[in-house]
Amino acid sequence: MGIKRGSFQGVTNIVRFNWHYYLLAGIVFVSIVLFKEVLPYKIALFLLGLSISALIAIVISLIASYCIYDVSDLYKLNWLANLDEKKVLNIHAGLDETSEIIKYKFPQSEVVIADFYNPEKHTEISIKRARKTYPPLKNTIKVTTGSLPFDDEIFDTIICFLSVHEIRIEKERIQFFKELNRITKPTGCIYVTEHLRDRNNFMAYTLGFFHFHSKATWMFTFEQSKFKVTQSIKNNPFIATFILEKDGNTL
Repeated sequence: MGIKRGSFQGVTNIVRFNWHYYLLAGIVFVSIVLFKEVLPYKIALFLLGLSISALIAIVISLIASYCIYDVSDLYKLNWLANLDEKKVLNIHAGLDETSEIIKYKFPQSEVVIADFYNPEKHTEISIKRARKTYPPLKNTIKVTTGSLPFDDEIFDTIICFLSVHEIRIEKERIQFFKELNRITKPTGCIYVTEHLRDRNNFMAYTLGFFHFHSKATWMFTFEQSKFKVTQSIKNNPFIATFILEKDGNTL
């Protein structure tokens, strides 16, 4: 994908990768409208109200997504320090939207790209559609969350952009961050950018916010993997970036 994002690229991708949900919601709504006369009045009224509420929630989530991914400066990556002359690991979970941007912003950096997408664990059809639309970049290294194929303390910076929430199992997530600790230089840092399971994301995505982890969950993960949070940045009302450094060298 190109360096310059389209004006509606973020929200368009959401619809493109999840169109089956929107189609189903539309079919249910139309069906209720067409057959409401044959249903008991109270049931028809309840179902109609429920479907209208669902459609409103969908519209709100798309508006929020447009603000997050297309209006805000999220993809400008302005919170990153200067990465020129640095060895950088950019690690994603099946959809890489940032590697080319990083290379463009920091042409003197050495960017290594890793992908921990596992089709047996990450079975969502949306991820499969995303990978078909945006296949991994050339030289992307396929990795597993439990054991990263890199030597100890070789990366100055590691970037996890909207990816590690896909590690759903706590034990696996902590092991993954222990691996990140192992391969990060003593003076290095890690950027973890994520939605949070908080009020703002509930207002935007209702039950969808359960797909994200809470701030407390992230803090526990970082603590267990011997990282300290040196800075927390609110990229926009829905997304935060945690900047981590090693908290001692012994795991």
